[in-house]
Amino acid sequence: MRGNLDETQDQCAVEIAMEVLGGRWKLAIIRKLFLGTHRFGELRRTLPGVTQRMLTRQLRELEADGLISRTVHAEVPPRVEYALTDTGRSLERITDLLDSWGRWYRDNRPGENRDMG
Repeated sequence: MRGNLDETQDQCAVEIAMEVLGGRWKLAIIRKLFLGTHRFGELRRTLPGVTQRMLTRQLRELEADGLISRTVHAEVPPRVEYALTDTGRSLERITDLLDSWGRWYRDNRPGENRDMG
């Protein structure tokens, strides 16, 4: 986490959630991990547009916040796997709702006249 959330008791709960989940790729990473454990390369391939640096950063933050676990297998070359923790799994309903809303918004954006053409 970026800062001590205990020190921000007056903070709105939505702000706390956004502090933990904010970032372009975090919810997309979590959504992919609902399908099961993934290696770094697998995640990168399924998230077109994410850079290696950004994916690494987002994974580290998600791990630090207790939403994902990182397992390093003692092999040559080392194999690293990412999985959701119980806390991360608690976001499934929220990510489903956000996915539904995002699809609805994409199809019904205000200010777009879809009848012209």
